[in-house]
Amino acid sequence: MERYIAYAEAGFDTAISWLLSIAAWGQAAMILIAFGLAFYISKILSRILTPWLTPPESSETLLSKVRVFARQFLPLLLPLLCYAMLGTAEQIAANTFGASEVIGLGKRLCILLATWILATKIIYAPLPRLIAKYALLPIALLYTLGLWPLASEWLINTRVAIGSIGFSLMDVVSGLIFGGFLFWLGSWSNTQSATLIESQKEMKKPVRALASKAAELLIFATCFFLLLNIMGIPLSGLAVFGGAIGLGLGFGLQKIASNFISGIILLLEGQATIGDFVELDGGEAGTIVKMMSRATILETFDGKWIVVPNEDFITTRITNYSDAGSGNRYEANFSVSYDTDINLIPDIIQQAVSAHPDVLQTPEPPDCELRGFGDSGIDFCVEFWVNGIDDGKNKYTSDVLFLIWNALKDNNIEIPYPHQVVEFKQPSKPK
Repeated sequence: MERYIAYAEAGFDTAISWLLSIAAWGQAAMILIAFGLAFYISKILSRILTPWLTPPESSETLLSKVRVFARQFLPLLLPLLCYAMLGTAEQIAANTFGASEVIGLGKRLCILLATWILATKIIYAPLPRLIAKYALLPIALLYTLGLWPLASEWLINTRVAIGSIGFSLMDVVSGLIFGGFLFWLGSWSNTQSATLIESQKEMKKPVRALASKAAELLIFATCFFLLLNIMGIPLSGLAVFGGAIGLGLGFGLQKIASNFISGIILLLEGQATIGDFVELDGGEAGTIVKMMSRATILETFDGKWIVVPNEDFITTRITNYSDAGSGNRYEANFSVSYDTDINLIPDIIQQAVSAHPDVLQTPEPPDCELRGFGDSGIDFCVEFWVNGIDDGKNKYTSDVLFLIWNALKDNNIEIPYPHQVVEFKQPSKPK
């Protein structure tokens, strides 16, 4: 405690000596001049650089992305220019006044301002922004006040031990700062690599998805091992967690491991991939819109997302309506009255359904079949093939029924409606 009191008294004495020193006031004036010049020059440079760093909205080239990325750092021009000018002023003050401590404080204030701009105006990713606000800013403030040597000494000397692994609080702070940056960089790299892989259209969809997952695992594994190295944790020290991880996989995490391995099998075999319309054994049906390490997401006709564990695709029966881009066969049922010459129906209906632009002639053209003799009319069914799914966007069956209705009306063929004939019999008179 006495040590910290001594530091406080020394700081108070320094502040009093600066207030009474002409050299200190001269340095303060140089700081104000440097800040004013930096403010004016940064405004001019921003006005010049902003148009050049703003590419056309339609441009998607690598240079355009680099220009947009560089534009967000323009607010740092002010503290960086001020810091550079104060570096020159520091030499002038040392030669003129024999001291430059006040300008040194001004340079540290520039670093604090740059850190504040970085944390509030440049970093938008949630995790790095949180770390910048609650880790980098306090460190910059302590550095500006000259208290960082004391704080760093305390952080280094305070150690934490977990089993055979020991590390200091400084390692924790370094891990938070560099870990946040590394995993943000890993997330950005993963997005860029996924975009690059998806652009390789000559690769099959399952291969692209598997390559994307492999790149994701490689990137984040690299970030993890780099973080361990920064924190000073030896890889051999992780052996203490091996038993716990194995036990967790054996009990609570076995489903996660199973789903992860099932996801890899799905990507390797390609039995279902993004864009396929599938129906699960439990009745869930939808288009695969995303395949993740643990689960696959289906989008239903009404826009709902169903999260299906990858294990279900391996252990249960799945109907894939889009496998290898094959067509699908549908049926449309209708009836005609008993007064109709049913020998004319197949040709009329097959010709009408074939006129639909999405109805295929291969593997089979539309086929009209007699299904039975109903209570109200004669039942027919037309089978037709289309290269797609009869969903909310593609109402094939509805379109075919319209064609059937119009074709029957054009040929004066009656479509019966349900009716019943009731006969009343008179009781027989006794003889």
